Amino acid sequence: MINFRYHVVSITAVFLALAIGLVVGTAALNGPVADSLSASVNELRKDNDQLRETVGSLQEEVTREEDFARESAPLLLGGKLAGHRVLVLCLPSGEKHVDGVIEMLRQTGATLTGRIDIQDKFVKPDNSVDLLGLAEQAARPSVSANGLPGNSNGVETSSAFLASALLDRPDATVVTEQDRRSVLDAYSNAGYLTVSDKVTGPAEAVVVVSGQPYVDRDSAQKDQAVVTMTEQFDKAVPLVVAGSGTSTGNVVQAVRDDPALSKTISTVDHANTVQGQVVTALALIEQVIDKKAGQYGLGAGATLLPKQPE
Repeated sequence: MINFRYHVVSITAVFLALAIGLVVGTAALNGPVADSLSASVNELRKDNDQLRETVGSLQEEVTREEDFARESAPLLLGGKLAGHRVLVLCLPSGEKHVDGVIEMLRQTGATLTGRIDIQDKFVKPDNSVDLLGLAEQAARPSVSANGLPGNSNGVETSSAFLASALLDRPDATVVTEQDRRSVLDAYSNAGYLTVSDKVTGPAEAVVVVSGQPYVDRDSAQKDQAVVTMTEQFDKAVPLVVAGSGTSTGNVVQAVRDDPALSKTISTVDHANTVQGQVVTALALIEQVIDKKAGQYGLGAGATLLPKQPE
């Protein structure tokens, strides 16, 4: 009969054999395995160094291209819009690159009548009724609310009203400086816009600076409101949208997808870069001087830049 001591000895022998096997196996394989792991680590280190070098080279290339675009701007733009007046409308998504766009617009010699930052509140669906009422309340003797779009779209009505106060008028009515300031104060005090630079007079062209589309639950309605606002200003004067990207909901892509708007509004889909900011100014020159609209940038179907006169 097998007793308990026999079981203990047997189990001890098994574990001892396993321990000896592990020691012997580790000793036998330690050299080849260690060498293989070391080689793999060295190979990965070399790959990483090469990738780091490639990234650095690409970053340097981008910097040089931007420097080239910036240094070429005076030759491409210099004085070509001298005597013309331009208004800049900046959406919240365009705040990071609006200064670059303005810098290039100044290179054209154009007079900037002002910069107005449109606030998120302006495109929120819940504020449509308030915007309808505000257009009526803000009306002044030289900025009438008569003839505004007769519907329940507050963004459309207020955009048309602001356009009549800020842009050249087709009729003989001249907007007084006091009335223009009063209209802007009404919308500023209500939180719908901010006047970053004093508006000095009516403009004969507009640049709308935008960025990526909205992503919240009301994004579709807000994105459409941006397009509606842009369309109302375009009805009065030549207009360029200086945007970033062509993703779904982007005002740039919305204009390009609309057969009617794409004939009158120019778009630039990489205005977040120096190159795109130069192209924005070139697109505005084309709009004002040649009375032509074009779609420019890196997106599908876009042209790199407007054709330069020979």
